[in-house]
Amino acid sequence: MSSTVPNPPPLGFPLKLTYGVGSVAYGVAAGALSAAVLVYYFNQVLHIPAVWAGAAILVSLIADVILDLLIGYWSDNLRSRLGRRHPFMYASAVPVAAFFYFLWHAPHALAGASALVFAIAMLIGVRVSVASYEIPSTSLTPELAPDYHQRTSLLAYRWFFAMASIGVIQLLLYVVYLRQDASNPLGARNPERYAEFGAMAAIVMFVCILASSAATHSRIPFLHTAPKRRVTMTKTLADIAAVFTNPALLVLMSSSLLGGTGVGITTALQTYFYLHLWGLQPQTIGPLSLGALLASVTGVFLAPAISKKFGKKRAMLVLLSISVVTSILPVSARLLGLMPPNGSTLLYALLFLDAFVYLLLGLMGLVLLTSMVADVVEDQQVKSGARSEGVLFAANGLVPKVTLGLGAFIGGILLTVARFPTYPGAVIDPQIMRHLALAWIPCVVAFNGGSVAALLFYRIDRATHERNVAHLREGAAAIAPSEGPSV
Repeated sequence: MSSTVPNPPPLGFPLKLTYGVGSVAYGVAAGALSAAVLVYYFNQVLHIPAVWAGAAILVSLIADVILDLLIGYWSDNLRSRLGRRHPFMYASAVPVAAFFYFLWHAPHALAGASALVFAIAMLIGVRVSVASYEIPSTSLTPELAPDYHQRTSLLAYRWFFAMASIGVIQLLLYVVYLRQDASNPLGARNPERYAEFGAMAAIVMFVCILASSAATHSRIPFLHTAPKRRVTMTKTLADIAAVFTNPALLVLMSSSLLGGTGVGITTALQTYFYLHLWGLQPQTIGPLSLGALLASVTGVFLAPAISKKFGKKRAMLVLLSISVVTSILPVSARLLGLMPPNGSTLLYALLFLDAFVYLLLGLMGLVLLTSMVADVVEDQQVKSGARSEGVLFAANGLVPKVTLGLGAFIGGILLTVARFPTYPGAVIDPQIMRHLALAWIPCVVAFNGGSVAALLFYRIDRATHERNVAHLREGAAAIAPSEGPSV
């Protein structure tokens, strides 16, 4: 069991705020590296075939998944003057900015296989460096907020900044950088505009990582210290494997795997639907991301409230069930001839409402899901005797990455089956978009419905969490006299 630590001072608004700011780096990466942006960028700007583009995203995410677990385990067991987490957080700032910058500055001479290799290498660099900050930073949550409901409130701040930054970064990308007008006739196919965007976003990520890391620096004396022990590769793999035997974690990962794949497929095809099904221009896509800002403001208050009223599991089941229906409504209505014509104000208003509902449900689900993973920390510590926040949050984080890759790959297959053209300038046959939509709808329903079914088997509630915490306190009190004071 980890050493006992002094009781931390209460969480105040400034700390919640600055801790939340750190997720801006994650939000910028999530918004810019979403399949909606990457598949289109690789396919239509770098001219990588759609299936290759999806494969590039999948390969980079598989590599990231393996390294994420090692990052989580290392940050669980690191002993340093700066504690377990902060050395990773500080050290990640420069690599995050550098890899993100070069991702959008692909050499013009690259084509075919060389462009694919470059894309995979830069993606792996970005993902691993972002994970080197995000995993240790998120792993602070159970220690900053030990209370069952308090951690939901803290995570609401974190996800507020993450979702808001996703909305802002995509708004800037489409409205400012990719705006299609006389100065930029290529619109979303202009590589120079992506390069300008990459430089700006890299600076934002660098600043936010350092600012949030510095803001939580004063909490280092109140964080757990890793016990002294000899760590071998065999021990590392055994400890990581032990975490994956926790039933609650496996349920959450299964639900996330199914639901996340459905989201990944939707995200991969989103730009294609906006441009070629709904007839939008890049500068009209951007304002739809304002739905993320509105959703983040609304969700930061709703998520903790519904968690307290209904419990985390019941709230999650309701949110997931609603999302199964709402996620396919607009496209299904267009296939049935029930949507307003392209270019109409009513159509745009409905698309904005759809974006808001989609992101609101997603934000509240992420807040609740992350809080449920935080509850697994104490449950796993009771079973194993060691705190494994890093591995647990890495395990939770690997599922969205795998599903993003799977979704992008499946989306690439659907684009290929629908015979969507690779090179820009081609006239898109409306039947191509109809075939794409008809293939997409059953995929989304199947995956999202499976996510709801899997979550039925989750068993940790407030009473279980409080029993776990009480058990750990009793154990810490029993060993404290023999160990003496710890720092």
